[in-house]
Amino acid sequence: MKRRLAFSLFDSGETVLSALVFSTFFPLYITKHIDTKVYSSLYGLSFLLSFGLALYLGKIADRRAVRKHLFVTFSLLVPLLCVGIGILFQFPLISLLAFLALAVTHQQAFVFYNSLLLGFDSRGITSGMGVAFGYLGSALALLFLARYLKEPEVYFVVGGVFLLLSLPAFLYLQNPEVRSEVSIAGVLRDRRFLLLILTILTLTEVANTLIAMMGVYLREVYGFAREEIYRVIGLSALGGILGGFLWGYLTDRVGVRRVFPLGFLIWFLFLVSLPHAPAGMVVFVGLLAGMSLAHIWTTSRILILSEFPEGEASVRLSFLSLTERIASTTGLLMWAFFLLITDNNFRVSAGLMSVFPLVGLVLFLLYVKTGKENSFGS
Repeated sequence: MKRRLAFSLFDSGETVLSALVFSTFFPLYITKHIDTKVYSSLYGLSFLLSFGLALYLGKIADRRAVRKHLFVTFSLLVPLLCVGIGILFQFPLISLLAFLALAVTHQQAFVFYNSLLLGFDSRGITSGMGVAFGYLGSALALLFLARYLKEPEVYFVVGGVFLLLSLPAFLYLQNPEVRSEVSIAGVLRDRRFLLLILTILTLTEVANTLIAMMGVYLREVYGFAREEIYRVIGLSALGGILGGFLWGYLTDRVGVRRVFPLGFLIWFLFLVSLPHAPAGMVVFVGLLAGMSLAHIWTTSRILILSEFPEGEASVRLSFLSLTERIASTTGLLMWAFFLLITDNNFRVSAGLMSVFPLVGLVLFLLYVKTGKENSFGS
């Protein structure tokens, strides 16, 4: 239980960092000094750089079994770069460089953090606990910390919180000793793996679009004030906390191969019910949204670890990290397209998003068909 708690606390610290630095304070600060398109482009390029670096380092980590060493190294760099942004706050362009370095470093730490799940027997409940603690950390950060923090102090506080919540993972998580000589070209030729990555992409597109646009949706469709929006989003966080434990438990009990397909059903139900939900029922829809989000974050990393050779975990999880970043762009582009063709009808556009879990289900069935007998777990 001590190791599982250590794993979960890091996830909590990671979401505090994401909620306060990546999603709110720094974007609002830097876009006062440079064009939003320039910031978005540079931020997007940092993900490509991060992916390339993760592939290179992931191959080394898998060959030498040094996953925890790289996890600790990059996790220690995260608070240092946070502090650096705070120190350089009066110099926007230099602080932007520090932020981009933070984005790359944070992604590396998270890839190797995910690979440390190899050291657990009950991976489902461990992953689910991490997701639950992540939602708890995000909720606490936005509801309690954000209102009392200002710049540049926020970067010092977040860096300290991240470091504090990371220390148990440094002390108690084990380094998985499984190793393998991984061919990146071979991974890119692995049709089953690419099908699975595309399958996960269809769900993460919906998930990331929901995270980015739910507040706007509630304002435009229901005319909710800020307080009501916070209440719905808070309930979705509660759904995420409950969902993390639920999906983690079910993953260990019945197997991730059986639990993962449920995501197509719950996302479809959410998207077709959202346009028809009256204002009084939105809080329950928010709860379902949190459960849906917890499902994808809990099961996707477990599915990759269980379906493919464990010695290749770091390299293959690099693709999962890239998928989540691509989804942030493609999902929002499709949402914009749906709004365009429906003349800004938010309800109809939300319903049209239900095509993604349907496409994902088709891809998953193709994935299963391409070689169920070749899987390395269930």
